[in-house]
Amino acid sequence: MPSGKGSKLLRYVEHRLRVTLHDGRTIIGTFLAFDKHLNLVLSEAEEFRVWRKGGSGLIEERTQKRSLGLVLIRGENVVSLAVEGPPPPSAAAKNAPPPPGGMPGGGMARGRGMPMGGPPMGGAAPMGLGAAPVHGVGGMMPPPPPPPPGGMPPPGMGRGMPPGF
Repeated sequence: MPSGKGSKLLRYVEHRLRVTLHDGRTIIGTFLAFDKHLNLVLSEAEEFRVWRKGGSGLIEERTQKRSLGLVLIRGENVVSLAVEGPPPPSAAAKNAPPPPGGMPGGGMARGRGMPMGGPPMGGAAPMGLGAAPVHGVGGMMPPPPPPPPGGMPPPGMGRGMPPGF
C-alpha cells in the first residue's frame, strides 16, 4: 500500500471531519472526496466562526453557527484536519440492498417482456412474432463443410501457410 497523503486520507472518507481554515473558521462535515491539491468535498457541512469583541479590558467571545450543506473547500485554505467521529450509521443503510418485495420509490418491472408464467403453453410463438419462420432466426444450422482431403486445412488457415509457399 502506498504511503502517500492520499492513501492516509482515504481511510477517513465518510467520517465526520473538522477542517480549520486559514481565516480561523472551522467547518465540520461528512468527508466525501479530495484531490491532489487537498481540495475537500464535505456534505452536511456546518461552519463555526468565533467573534471576539474587546472593549475596556473585557473580551467577549461569541460562536456563530451556519449550515452550509455540500461544500468544496480549496486546499490552499486548509490549515488542519481532525476526525470528529466515525461514519454515520445512515451511510451503511444507503448502500444496503433493498428489502425483497421492493420499497416505496423502488422500481419494479411492469407490462414488458415475457409473462411471469414463462413461455406460453402449446408451443405457440410469443406475442408479436408470427408463426412463419424467418430467415436467420431460430431453426437448425446447416452442417459444417467436410474437411479437405489430405487432413491439411485450406491454405492460409490454421497456424500459417504450409511449408514451401
